[in-house]
Amino acid sequence: MDISIVILNYKSKGLTLNCVRSIRESDFGGLKYEIIVVDNNSEDSIGEILNWQYPEIKFIQNKKNIGMGAGNNIGIKAASGKYIVIANPDILASKDVFRKMYDFMEENKDIGAAGPRQFNPDRTIQNSCYRWYGLLTPLYRRTPLGRFKFAKRDLDRFLMKDFDHKTTREVDWLLGSFLFCRAEALRQVGMFDERFFLYFEDTDLCRRFWEKNWKVVYFPEAEVIHNHARKSAQEPWYKFLGSAATRSHIASWIKYLRKWGIHSIK
Repeated sequence: MDISIVILNYKSKGLTLNCVRSIRESDFGGLKYEIIVVDNNSEDSIGEILNWQYPEIKFIQNKKNIGMGAGNNIGIKAASGKYIVIANPDILASKDVFRKMYDFMEENKDIGAAGPRQFNPDRTIQNSCYRWYGLLTPLYRRTPLGRFKFAKRDLDRFLMKDFDHKTTREVDWLLGSFLFCRAEALRQVGMFDERFFLYFEDTDLCRRFWEKNWKVVYFPEAEVIHNHARKSAQEPWYKFLGSAATRSHIASWIKYLRKWGIHSIK
């Protein structure tokens, strides 16, 4: 198997089905691929629908919501591809994204993970590659502190605003919405750290790639559409601690700092 594509569904049946359709409509250029859908106890009949429409898809039903990292790990364990793609259900694949990513990884054997250029549905470029967090970067992104000049400087650094996003380059980390990973590298560095229920599992994985001398690269010649909603940033700032997504983000940030230490931040 050349490529295994893992999609984790949690109460996103419509998005997952659209994602699957876009993958099946892609031009793999003769590459052998498999699609693995893992469901985190959505109770939305996604398994029955997939079995009826696409019986060749591997479907795995979890009995509870075990989180982003752990759910994807279930799919990774079931994968047999030389490359493993972690794809969010809100991704729409372009016609040639898998062929381009595959060829790029084949030509660059020192890359552990690569990510395509991601677009919003209106075709504006979406942030999907980043520099490492600063100590207060998460706070700047969630509160009015982000309006101050000192915070904007840090956010511009973090979001790589000085980069045109049209050039292939090594980056600190990639958004986990579409990660094209070398299975050999994943076996060496380990899968997602399941301590991160939601958020920072992608940052942590990319840091482990770098720790083991595997490069992490942004590759804009391949493209996807990502219908992304930053749930943890949608609440008014004065309610930010009341948002479950924001609380999870903060909890994951604390776990990340405990794991990697203050020396890991910028």
